Amino acid sequence: MQKEQLSFDTINQQQAVFGPEDKYIKLIENSFHVSIVGRDSMLEVAGESEIDVNCVKEVLECMKQLHTGGAALTEDTVHRLIEESRDGGLDETYKAMQDVVTLTYKHGPVKCKTLGQKNYVKALKENIVTFCIGPAGTGKTYLAVAQAAEELKRGEIDKIIMSRPAIEAGEERLGFLPGDLAQKVDPYLRPLYDALDDIFGREKSEKHQERGEIEIAPLAYMRGRTLSRARVIIDESQNASFSTLKMALTRLGEGSKMVLTGDVTQIDLPRNTDSGLERCARILGGIDDIAVTKLSNRDVVRNKIVKDIVKAFEKEEERTQARRDKKRIGSGPKTR
Repeated sequence: MQKEQLSFDTINQQQAVFGPEDKYIKLIENSFHVSIVGRDSMLEVAGESEIDVNCVKEVLECMKQLHTGGAALTEDTVHRLIEESRDGGLDETYKAMQDVVTLTYKHGPVKCKTLGQKNYVKALKENIVTFCIGPAGTGKTYLAVAQAAEELKRGEIDKIIMSRPAIEAGEERLGFLPGDLAQKVDPYLRPLYDALDDIFGREKSEKHQERGEIEIAPLAYMRGRTLSRARVIIDESQNASFSTLKMALTRLGEGSKMVLTGDVTQIDLPRNTDSGLERCARILGGIDDIAVTKLSNRDVVRNKIVKDIVKAFEKEEERTQARRDKKRIGSGPKTR
């Protein structure tokens, strides 16, 4: 039987690590097949596997440090730490979780939660154009808005321009919407408003928009413009054609940066229209000051079930692709 001990600095720290009704401790025990026993300010981890016991100690130490740093421990955070510990990436993930992108209007820090997110934010800071391709729930849009907000606060840019294609999701067709232009496109742009409201607050976000410091518009309305000293965010870029993204990319003026985000597994374009996101990323990826960042199911930061859903779809896509490849090889040219 392998054993390890660790101590807590305060009762609050101990309660935070244990979680409500010892929920986090039970989750760790079940994940690693160990027993965890608390005695006063000490904790003892016991198990058959030395590797598992050491992993548990690392996870618990990381949870202690996160709580000390002011982070709120959640079930999803514990799940992420467990997964990273098993894969040997816990140390890098913990370091990534210390990076503060900006502060919200409630003075809460917006932090990276995964190594992939940290690399994404680094790319946003260091490059003029950044492509970010990844599944739903990986923080592509939210982190882009957070970085743009920080740049606006510091006076590095004069405005934030946010855009996305006005494309309906899946097979849903809403028909003609009532109202003026703003009212017609608002339903498509709502996720961008939500991100702004979360970071700036509704009142301040609206004031920024009134002053022209934040602009939200459909992608088609960029044609003919030159965008200077701005952070341009093009969301849901997988729903734009190659020619549309080419148009948008050539709008950049002096002192501007652009980020194009998208999930290539959720393309809602008509069947005869090709998505331009991956093609643009492939063509431009080797140019200086242009970065291509790819996030995966490991970077999903929504409810844990979202990560499981993404994993399941990715596995099915791999199986489908394998069947296609096998069929293509089998139907190759026959020799006599």
